[in-house]
Amino acid sequence: MGTLNKTISTAFIDTVCARLADNKRVRRKLASWGRLHIDRKLPFLCVYRRPRGHEDPGTARLIQGEASYLTVTGHRQAQKSLSLLVRRIVETMSESFGAFLIIELWSATEFSTFETTKSGLRRPLFRIFAPKDQETASAVEILDGALKKIRLGNLKAEVHTLQADKTSPSGFSDFLSSVETKKLGCSSIGLEIEPIYRDLETGNLYPLILRRLHRELGRAFKRTFYEFSSSRTSLQPSHFLSLGRRAFVKAVWQVDDELAKVGDPMDFLMYVTPTNADSAWSQFKKKGCDSVPKFIYRPLPIEPALLKRQLYNITIERIEDPVIAQLFREKQEELDKKIDMLNNRNSPRFLWSSLQLFGGKDKDTLNVAKELLRLLPSRSRDDSSAGHANAEVFAKRAEEEFAFYRETSPEISATVEIRKDITGLLVSHGKLLIGNSMKVPLSRVEALIQHELGTHMLTYLNGKAQRFKQLYSGLSGYEELQEGLAVLAEYLTGGLSRPRIRLLAARVIAVKLLLDGASFLDTFRELNHNFDFEKRTAFMTTMRVYRSGGLTKDAIYLKGFLDIIKYLKNGGSLDPLYVGKIGSMHIPIIKELQWRKVINPPLLRPRYLEDPEVQRKLEHLLNTNFIEEMTKRRKT
Repeated sequence: MGTLNKTISTAFIDTVCARLADNKRVRRKLASWGRLHIDRKLPFLCVYRRPRGHEDPGTARLIQGEASYLTVTGHRQAQKSLSLLVRRIVETMSESFGAFLIIELWSATEFSTFETTKSGLRRPLFRIFAPKDQETASAVEILDGALKKIRLGNLKAEVHTLQADKTSPSGFSDFLSSVETKKLGCSSIGLEIEPIYRDLETGNLYPLILRRLHRELGRAFKRTFYEFSSSRTSLQPSHFLSLGRRAFVKAVWQVDDELAKVGDPMDFLMYVTPTNADSAWSQFKKKGCDSVPKFIYRPLPIEPALLKRQLYNITIERIEDPVIAQLFREKQEELDKKIDMLNNRNSPRFLWSSLQLFGGKDKDTLNVAKELLRLLPSRSRDDSSAGHANAEVFAKRAEEEFAFYRETSPEISATVEIRKDITGLLVSHGKLLIGNSMKVPLSRVEALIQHELGTHMLTYLNGKAQRFKQLYSGLSGYEELQEGLAVLAEYLTGGLSRPRIRLLAARVIAVKLLLDGASFLDTFRELNHNFDFEKRTAFMTTMRVYRSGGLTKDAIYLKGFLDIIKYLKNGGSLDPLYVGKIGSMHIPIIKELQWRKVINPPLLRPRYLEDPEVQRKLEHLLNTNFIEEMTKRRKT
């Protein structure tokens, strides 16, 4: 789209402005070096000009990911045509919005002597060059405040705001003359950053520092653009995050697809759970509950080393958007640990990775679990008074639930299977798998339906309806929030019985015992003798925690439930939690992506939330002492 020399052609500029006038996305490489990316009609542009005479690694990256940015060579030959490009962009956008803001970023060449830690970490330093006018005063103030909130470790950013006639780096002219600036309603702000993201002697980058600054600086830019847009233009954005990037390039969808191709075939829980739990229990009981059972696991259909090679060949570094890149990196790290766990089944290394993924002993959760077991009776008729449903009856009820959701969304694909190699219930890739020997108290059927279908299956289907595949395969660390939501569903549908609460507490105790070094038999006896659980319940609880070498996941059911209650008490909303399989740490990111219209509202909402009585129950839970509420007797 450009000539063979350093200049930007008139044809290129005409094409760009024609697309912008039609509110079409522009993403073009420039003739010699650089890129122009403008998502849609917006009253601002971030600019970086590569300096002449020296390398400047990393700095251009700090504006990439914005909805409107330009990186360009600093070659003298290109400056005249570059100014023409910028002026034409300003003309096109100002015609729509009445004003326009340019923020130009560059790195300092003379470095400060501000505080450096023993590890070599340096304090972030910014200098804002603001024009001597009132049009940008409020935007400059917002930028100053946002930059001052940036921290690296314990080092808070140092920010100096200077009034200046010139808002461009040394050796370069401003893009527009003062006459053009006034005529077009264009304002400019210069931002100089000390390059603490690279080694001052070698120029080698510090990638983690660069990523952190990229993310934080992006938020500062958006707050500034929001203030300018709200006060000076006709755009009037609803939220500063709504000014973020909406359109994504091929690299984003390619990475998303490649991560899903690594993660989807693993079916992690299937391969770390014994296939012979029922027969192992029978043999265990025959031997007087005094012999360590032998568990059988499915053969792995993957080669771990090859899968890791595939995983780390995924080029996440190509993604410009720091928010999306962060989500993908976290998932890449999680998949790495899960591959390790599958490779290390029935070895001590399995437990070490489990601790990294799911955590271990949480003091607050452990204290709640102990208190629940102290107060709850070991014998209760809560679950047994109305009889039981077998696998066929439960499968029929599950099909009815699917039919309800298909009335809203006929395109959803979900199935029910009764299997011999499953104990209990498992949701896997759009299938509800039911163990053929499963028996469920009738009073718990609805609660389990909403646990498995109203939470796990529903978030899978909602994730499938989004463009990002990670929302159905699961963002990193999603399990705790998922299980917390699922237990909340049990409570709201009246099926969180006292035996069920005792079981969730027992899982926390079993995880503690595992981590304290107790053997399988030690933990079984502790649950059976000291906490008075029936032998089969004690066996199955111990099996779940000790499977494959030690899986600490079972402690997150109670912890997730407690965290959900805390989140709701602090004013959190349930709706964003159903958009897909996300973790609690992702809630702010999901909200940001929703503001940016990258993620749509959930396709489906849990059926039980339509019941007016459920809202009353939820309010009651949030205004009641948790221990008292969980230990009281109630009709189920």
